[in-house]
Amino acid sequence: MALLGSNIASEVGLRLLLSPLGSHVVIRTACCSVGIGLPVYSTFKAIESKNQDAQQRCLIYWAAYGSFSLVEVFTDKLISWVPMYYHLKFAFLVWLQLPPTNGAKQLYTNHLRPFLLKHQENVDRVLGLAYCEVIKLVNSYQKEIQSVRSIVGKITESADHLLRSPPASDRKSQGGSEDHVAPSHAEPDQNNS
Repeated sequence: MALLGSNIASEVGLRLLLSPLGSHVVIRTACCSVGIGLPVYSTFKAIESKNQDAQQRCLIYWAAYGSFSLVEVFTDKLISWVPMYYHLKFAFLVWLQLPPTNGAKQLYTNHLRPFLLKHQENVDRVLGLAYCEVIKLVNSYQKEIQSVRSIVGKITESADHLLRSPPASDRKSQGGSEDHVAPSHAEPDQNNS
């Protein structure tokens, strides 16, 4: 009987995942879970175990996923209308992670690494210029940044104070003033017979 229940659950889940019309939210959630959620946890495990091979697999995955995400940002509006796009994306994300396929490593080794090695000098130059411009921008808006920091600090301080102080009902009972009675919110008994 338990076997039958698990088959029904997996069949329903598979139908939701593969149904192109009814599962847009389901398949996008599955893509996020498989593409980001599971790898974040795997990365955590690799870091905590200090396993160099697992850490390298995670780095390669994030390089592959990041490059895919970068391409997707620019192509999403063009190809997201393609039928079963998110289903294909889900399959691709699973392929990236499955140990037997070693998809992330294949993508990195065959495409990403050669591309970046070929264009490394230009990319470094562009990133260096962008970094300098960001530093100039931040420096030119120091007063505004300090104002925002001050405001955020005050909001955080106020929120912290509110969270640490007891509720108003507790303050009244701690003050010992029992002669002030809060009005009752109960409705008086009315007989309209």
